Amino acid sequence: MDVVIVRDYEEMSDRAAAIVVRAIRQKPDLVLGLATGSTPEGLYQRLIEAHRKDGLDFSRARSFNLDEYVGLAPDHEQSYRRFMNEKLFEHVNIKPENTHVPDGLARGLLRHCAEYEDMIRNAGGIDLQVLGIGRDGHVAFNEPGTSLGSRTHVTALTRETIEDNSRFFDSPDQVPRFAVTLGIGSILEARKCIVLASGAGKADAVRATVEGPITSAVTASALQMHPDTVAIVDEAAAANLERTDFYRWQQENWDRIADKL
Repeated sequence: MDVVIVRDYEEMSDRAAAIVVRAIRQKPDLVLGLATGSTPEGLYQRLIEAHRKDGLDFSRARSFNLDEYVGLAPDHEQSYRRFMNEKLFEHVNIKPENTHVPDGLARGLLRHCAEYEDMIRNAGGIDLQVLGIGRDGHVAFNEPGTSLGSRTHVTALTRETIEDNSRFFDSPDQVPRFAVTLGIGSILEARKCIVLASGAGKADAVRATVEGPITSAVTASALQMHPDTVAIVDEAAAANLERTDFYRWQQENWDRIADKL
């Protein structure tokens, strides 16, 4: 896992957007794996700007979101489908039929999970997966203890996740208790992953993800096994890393061998 330490949230978003923009320009029919939450919002704002100002073309791109709450309709103000529509899809020229978010109202959720896997497989797999990290080191809704080989599944949310997400609802009681999520095994099949983390509240999770043991107690740590993952973290989120000198040295000197790669 490559680790890129940046000043702040804005630079984190800039770096991530540069990777996504380059990937779309190189492969116009890119299959994107997308995340929700506050962390990738800056990235999405920059993608919208690249579309409006520089003509970044999403017309052939396809997307698959990581997860969705069970029990929320697509038009619910806190559904992840609505989040993606408002934060990205409605502002670029991606075709609505090419955007996919798990259906929290699906009848037969287990069958729906299998069908979602099939849709990703039929699209050729995810080329570039955007990820955030929870405070306890979970990725998507793969809570601590989730199998590192898991596929798309229905999961119960932990009290910590419910508490973290309650700020988006009127009260914690309104936060759904279950979600549909891509599994760790599914995420690891993406050709490239970008992991984003910002703020002091993520510092413990970043250290556990990047430098800790690979364990289902910290599901994001499985990304250490991925052949092409870059973690872009700001100074505050990187505060507990032990090998920051090496990560910075690597960043500063990488360009010296770029033409030999």
